[in-house]
Amino acid sequence: MPKGKKPEWYTLDNAGILYSAIQKEEYSAVYRFSAVLTEPVDPEALQRAVDECMPRFPGFAVRIKRGAFWYYLEPNDAPGPFVKPDIANPCQPVRFQEDNGWLIRFYYYEKRISLEVFHALSDGAGAMVFFRTVLAAYLREMGHDVPYAGPGMLDLREPPLKEEREDAYARYAGKRTLRGGMKKKAYPNTGTPEPFYTFNVTMGFVPLDKLRQTAGDLGVTVTEYLAAVFLKVLIDKQRRENPVRERPVALAIPVNLRPWFPSATLRNFIITIRPCIDPSLGEYPFEDVLNYTHHYMRMAQDRAQMRAAFTGNVRFQTNKLLGIIPVFLKNPIMALSYRLAGVRPYSGTYTNPGAFRVPHEMRPHISHMEVILGQATVPRPHCASISYGNTMEITFAGTQKETDTERDFFRFLVKAGIPVKVVSNR
Repeated sequence: MPKGKKPEWYTLDNAGILYSAIQKEEYSAVYRFSAVLTEPVDPEALQRAVDECMPRFPGFAVRIKRGAFWYYLEPNDAPGPFVKPDIANPCQPVRFQEDNGWLIRFYYYEKRISLEVFHALSDGAGAMVFFRTVLAAYLREMGHDVPYAGPGMLDLREPPLKEEREDAYARYAGKRTLRGGMKKKAYPNTGTPEPFYTFNVTMGFVPLDKLRQTAGDLGVTVTEYLAAVFLKVLIDKQRRENPVRERPVALAIPVNLRPWFPSATLRNFIITIRPCIDPSLGEYPFEDVLNYTHHYMRMAQDRAQMRAAFTGNVRFQTNKLLGIIPVFLKNPIMALSYRLAGVRPYSGTYTNPGAFRVPHEMRPHISHMEVILGQATVPRPHCASISYGNTMEITFAGTQKETDTERDFFRFLVKAGIPVKVVSNR
């Protein structure tokens, strides 16, 4: 750094502030994207591709620092990030002082390339742009004719743009906030915890055309259909446990805000919606669960309502009184708030970042994609899905010993006429 020049740094967005405050050994705010290629991975070529891409993505080339009042990000000029052989238990919690401070990780195993990202840096949409660009650079290193520019990729020959690191929440925050009050405690769907750190991952691979046809015949999207299946499985599971009082069954479903609030940001820009059914009211056949999920998800994705929801989070971040509270006091408060507002009202998480689209020159070299959400704060499975070509990959991952949630989910799909191939690290 030139003498006399102040180091560059920038604040975390409101999602990044939360993930930084609650990250600990018992919780992993880390997610993973994997591309399974048609040829074995050359780790040296992969390292060259990563090194080539990092200057174009300064928002990922950072370390996190703890200030007196807030965490913040600054450029990381340490060696790395280095590609490594893959590990049995993915999405390990981030330890800010380890691995030269890097908040992203690259792994390889046979034909698989994996990227893990600390959620304080970026959401799934931003990370897929980064990963897609790295894969393109890797394929060029391997001698394949792959363009620098394409859908969902950044051109490595161009300098980074300021807009790619904007805090889109702050840009689009409005004047009014959404006041919904404290949500009811949901059916927790927790199980017997595994020994630390044992992370069970089960993946199901289904033909996308068959899944689309099934969902389309019912008048819903693939995301709505899979969310409804997850809800129905949890409703039936709670009923089999014969509780004294049935609790609501609710999912946390992240929604990408970019279609409603245009932004080039690669940082976090999502909100969470909460489809919720109270089975204590009576029987809920799947048709009713699906109908509710379909209409709720469409109504919840209302531009004004979503703006009011994240405006409240921005107000929290910019509150002057809160700003003068030391970070060591803020973190326990935010962790408790997250447990009350981000864990207790939910039975699980389901996220579908959508199709992983690449330029046609890359398509023959990628077999399929995979996605994994990191360890929850409690021993229960999260669910994530991603599609590539005609394959939809659905992952259940968590630290619980029981497998009934994922087993019932995939059995439901098979009974609906959708074939499923299941693999697991158990």
